[in-house]
Amino acid sequence: MTALTTPGTSGAPRPPLRVGLVGYGLAGSVFHAPLITATDGLVLDTVVTSNEERREQARAEFPGVRFAASPDELWQRADALDLVVIASPNKTHVPLATAALEAGLPVVVDKPVAGTAAEARALSALAEERGLLLSVFQNRRWDNDFLTLRALVEEGRLGEVRRFESRFERWRPRPKGGWRESGDPAEIGGLLYDLGSHVVDQALVLFGPVVRVYAEADVRRPGAAADDDTFLALTHAGGVRSHLYVSATTPQLGPRFRVLGSDAGYVKYGLDPQEAALREGARPGTDEPWGVEDEELWGRLGAGESPLTGGGDPVATLPGDYPAYYAAVARALRDGGAPPVTGRQAAATLDVLEAARRSAREGVTVTLSGVPAAGSEELPV
Repeated sequence: MTALTTPGTSGAPRPPLRVGLVGYGLAGSVFHAPLITATDGLVLDTVVTSNEERREQARAEFPGVRFAASPDELWQRADALDLVVIASPNKTHVPLATAALEAGLPVVVDKPVAGTAAEARALSALAEERGLLLSVFQNRRWDNDFLTLRALVEEGRLGEVRRFESRFERWRPRPKGGWRESGDPAEIGGLLYDLGSHVVDQALVLFGPVVRVYAEADVRRPGAAADDDTFLALTHAGGVRSHLYVSATTPQLGPRFRVLGSDAGYVKYGLDPQEAALREGARPGTDEPWGVEDEELWGRLGAGESPLTGGGDPVATLPGDYPAYYAAVARALRDGGAPPVTGRQAAATLDVLEAARRSAREGVTVTLSGVPAAGSEELPV
């Protein structure tokens, strides 16, 4: 790891920021721990888990890492840490993030940060009151296809965007079980709050605040208790309409993005390769090139013909960059300023998810009141 330097000290090295990671399941072991250790200026100091198998897994990949059996044990040595990452089940996010902030520790929380926007705003207010960083891990802002689409939109290559279609679909006809598929509202499970957190966040980043929400949420698979096939239709204040699909029951996958503008459309199939690489044990900084996909998966930009019959021109997909998230967190901790994703931005996403849940339950279109104006701190940047 490259040591950081302190301004005005002639290049004197600064010690790395020490990170405590709460939870070592899928989120902790596949996403957070590898990305933390790949970031200059951060070091994985302590993992909170009482599961011996998971401890052995962490020891094998991160020799020298320390362990705590409970979050309370971590709070007792808060002075030895510079950041806490909450990667535990969804229902624990708010109480653990609250406890970390009250212990004087900056916090990164996996998405969704909370079950309600009110809870997310309360956490943000607590962090602001304490002068501490609070950030939410929305890693798919750094997906390769999203970075490419964002560049196309900002460059005006589609003209005025009118419709944004985003799909995060899987074919998993049999439930895996566990809290994510539980019907207990306290678990904050189901695809609306899981993958929906990603697709809604991306829509807000691209096209700003939402004024109306319509949603359909179904439980399709025998034995499942939480939504596994969900659709959202959003009307943005600027006029763009977003159609968002999240599903575990899709035998034929649609395009990841289909974006229609006044001058051209962009269609992209396939998922960003970073999650699959991390699951297979590849690591940024060690396995290069990182986040790069094969040319045959590039999206196409054009008008008048389907991309499946050769319409449009291929657009080189920018490399995905999950490591950029923790690099930005490290900069915010060192130099001040806003983190890459704020708690208030996450609250804006939860406003939409809560409206979608109500829409699906009651069969109505929900109008959002108090939509922040363009440039508000609650808009993703």
